[in-house]
Amino acid sequence: MRPLFLVFALAGTLASSLSAAAPSWQNISTDAGRRIELDRTTLKRTGNVVEILSRVTLERELLDAQTGTPYRIIEATTRYDCATRNAKTIRRVYRQSDKETLREEMVPGVELPVRGGTLDDRVLREVCRPPKGDPLALAKAANEAAGDLQAANAVMIKNAVAADQQAVTKKIADTPDASIRPNLKAQVGASSAPLPVSPSSPPASAGSLPVVKAPAGATQYAQRSSGQTRSSKAATRPANSGGYMLEVLPASVSALSGRVAWGYEGAGAPANWAQLDARNAVCASGKRQSPIDIRDGIKVDLEPIRFDYRPSTFRIVDNGHTISVNVGDSRFSLTGKTYELDDIHFHRPAEMLINGQRHEMSIHLVHRSLDGAVAVVALLLERGAEHPEIQTLWNYLPLEKNTPVQPPKVVINPGRLLPESAQYYTFMGSLTTPPCTEGVTWIVMKQPVQVSDEQIRIFSRLYRNNARPVQAANERLIKESR
Repeated sequence: MRPLFLVFALAGTLASSLSAAAPSWQNISTDAGRRIELDRTTLKRTGNVVEILSRVTLERELLDAQTGTPYRIIEATTRYDCATRNAKTIRRVYRQSDKETLREEMVPGVELPVRGGTLDDRVLREVCRPPKGDPLALAKAANEAAGDLQAANAVMIKNAVAADQQAVTKKIADTPDASIRPNLKAQVGASSAPLPVSPSSPPASAGSLPVVKAPAGATQYAQRSSGQTRSSKAATRPANSGGYMLEVLPASVSALSGRVAWGYEGAGAPANWAQLDARNAVCASGKRQSPIDIRDGIKVDLEPIRFDYRPSTFRIVDNGHTISVNVGDSRFSLTGKTYELDDIHFHRPAEMLINGQRHEMSIHLVHRSLDGAVAVVALLLERGAEHPEIQTLWNYLPLEKNTPVQPPKVVINPGRLLPESAQYYTFMGSLTTPPCTEGVTWIVMKQPVQVSDEQIRIFSRLYRNNARPVQAANERLIKESR
């Protein structure tokens, strides 16, 4: 009896050990016939670098090029650099099911930039979120840092005044589109004039398309894009050759990327987005594209939005398309679904028109639910009083593009960005940046939020125009609070 008891005890211990070692998958997105999951128990963080095991489960099987056998699951251990938005896959496993492994491989590839709107972009944004914190503790830390912040602001002002007294080089002075970084005063006069409010406003500069918006689409948030240019060698690397961990693309699609970066003027302008990358095809063919001119909505008793925005530390980056901000634990609930705040970013001018009228700027708060649904809350900005939360963000604008700043003791409250009135417009649309993914729920708050002339000028020195032109409404149903 005793040996038999010992056998059962050992078997139970072994089973428990195996169970503990099994991955614990958490779904972060479901769309387009695929499900993306993370095993957070494998997460290893060293400074700005995060290593984690993730997987994509496909609705339909694909044939493995090496074995000719079908598979539905790809698992990958990937190292993400949250500061540079680069990724390097270390190990990849192909499975027919959770229990059937087809093959596995160690990946000798190099680090590559993570493109906005890709599967890797979703994972990176998830694992690079700022850590959650106790609001009271964060507020206390913010109070303790108030003296440091005041001193830092004084130094910044002193340095700015000193810089203004220095002669600007002729090369920069002769360049009207000079960045705020090399030329702090080049365009103050030009950018201070109010924007026209007609929908037929001329382009911001000669040669650009009419502009009326990176990232979310349903992921990037294009905002959610890195703003980095990729070499053609890296761009044409097949998905399974060592660059990206989860992307599954035909070679013909992969080869199109990286030739011209998307933007708002020139060859990368909105009219050309669909031609820059096969994954952007819906930018031209979609019937539910954004932004739109919001008019002729039906007035009904819309369900109140239950915002649960909390004070948090933040991470701010100039990604080459906009100023993007990530915060900690914030969300809202509507129609029985909860959406987590994923990204905050800015546009000038506002992308959405209201009865043909355009506002100075807009803020997009991009959210995602557990099932992968995307909802964007748009705030319209008008000239008026200085906004304290926006000023806090401007105080920490990065000196270089794609170089995030994450002050450890400074807190913002996304809830203070919201207007007093809870009334809103809502309709179905798309991301306003590539890949222009449709199925996005848009919530546009009716009451504008005030920002100062100086705050508008600061952003316009970085981005005079980063708004996609208005798209056809195509008889979309628009509802508004009455």
